Amino acid sequence: MKRFEFILGNEHGLHARPAGMLVQLCGKYQSAVSLFKGEQKVNAKSLLGVMKIAASKGDALALEVEGEDETIAFEAIKALIDRNFDE
Repeated sequence: MKRFEFILGNEHGLHARPAGMLVQLCGKYQSAVSLFKGEQKVNAKSLLGVMKIAASKGDALALEVEGEDETIAFEAIKALIDRNFDE
């Protein structure tokens, strides 16, 4: 399992467009991907789940990736987050 903790940096938080980008990217991999905000855990492959956490700029989040392709999935997802979802 790989875990990445980060502060959400994109200006408008995890609204529909970046949430959709995250879900779409996570869906390309077989590994399970979970997104955490505090004690709340959601499936990062579910748009409804990602939107449910209502993450805003400055929120502390964590991402966990576990499965046979976790390394490549983790690197791709981390790159998207590091780019602030291209905003």
